[in-house]
Amino acid sequence: MTGSTSFRKMNGLGNDFVVLDARVHPLALKAAQIAAIADRSRGIGCDQVIALEPSDYADVFMRIWNADGGEVGACGNAARCVAALLVAERGSPHVSIETESGLLAATVNKDGSVTIDMGAPRFNWNEIPLSQKFHDTQAVELPQCGDLGVGAASMVNVGNPHCIFFVENIEAHDLARFGPMLEHHPLFPERANISLAHVTGPDSLRLRTWERGAGLTKACGTAACAAAVAAVRRGLTGRHMKVTLPGGDLVIDWRDADDHILMTGPFALDYQGTIPPELLQPAPATSG
Repeated sequence: MTGSTSFRKMNGLGNDFVVLDARVHPLALKAAQIAAIADRSRGIGCDQVIALEPSDYADVFMRIWNADGGEVGACGNAARCVAALLVAERGSPHVSIETESGLLAATVNKDGSVTIDMGAPRFNWNEIPLSQKFHDTQAVELPQCGDLGVGAASMVNVGNPHCIFFVENIEAHDLARFGPMLEHHPLFPERANISLAHVTGPDSLRLRTWERGAGLTKACGTAACAAAVAAVRRGLTGRHMKVTLPGGDLVIDWRDADDHILMTGPFALDYQGTIPPELLQPAPATSG
């Protein structure tokens, strides 16, 4: 790869991204290059790397890689950032974003917040996906979690697979310790995002998330959506709620008419720059 590659550093509630524009000049990034860019010690540092690409069906295609270089299908916080960029370009408050997980409709509101229609959640075991059949994914008992004191898990796919535990105190459990173990649990063939949720009222909950391929993050938009619908399914909240994450608040509406999830929250442009060429060098060949 030759020439300079510019980027925008953006975040949604502290969940931060390196956003690359590949709509005119395609980028052929390997997992090692993504990981180098995302490295907080030697690279730029971020939870996810985002590439904007042409789309035949929407205003843009949003490609998403986690910090470990693995590609994923959805990122709600990144979608708000990308929507804000597109609205600024196009002058219309409504834009559409194509992802590997489907099409998203986005609106920049008059107060500057962004609402993303995340679509309908999926609850069937083979849609999440899980490696074995469960008739009901509202409360799945994982034998390995018995000594963790977190109870049964709610499973849901909101563009990514999610596993949510409802607990009395989200700080009382060492998510940094068991998050990686559960992310790679055999039940999750595509790995999973692991969350602890505490319902604080009929229209509010607090959330912490271990994000697959990224670790503990200040905010995970799809996890907020997943926890909200899981709370509704278990009769813990209504369909409209505030989800408080370490980085701030999101408003989630699980629309009754069509089961689509609407996520509303802020975005921020931190700075712009050029990626150092050494981060884009191909990984050295190994002999063997």
